[in-house]
Amino acid sequence: MDSKSLILAEDDVMLASLLKYRLEKEGFSVTLCQDGKKVKEELEAQLPDLIVSDIMMPYFSGIELTDYLRNQLNSQIPIILISAASNDENVVSAFELGANDFISKPVSPSELLVRVKRELIRER
Repeated sequence: MDSKSLILAEDDVMLASLLKYRLEKEGFSVTLCQDGKKVKEELEAQLPDLIVSDIMMPYFSGIELTDYLRNQLNSQIPIILISAASNDENVVSAFELGANDFISKPVSPSELLVRVKRELIRER
């Protein structure tokens, strides 16, 4: 399988580096963005195969990102949202806007890998 590219949008530096390390170890090409503005810039430059995004981020939340991707870019790229604030409202609005999956923090890197692979298999 050729290397799949993904954007990891996470403002928690420790978690971001842990997840990036595990994803790269599995052969993914990971672009790390620490705020929503950077994610938007990346998306304008090139669309990845998948996006993993924290909901609570500076400038542009994961929910707004999902909305932007689905409704402005008209893209069906899989989006997995992660959040410590796993209140029902966030989860429901994420799915209503077109998120593919949701993981609440603390995120297990192994669980994230399984979910990423599952979304990429569905893509084909």
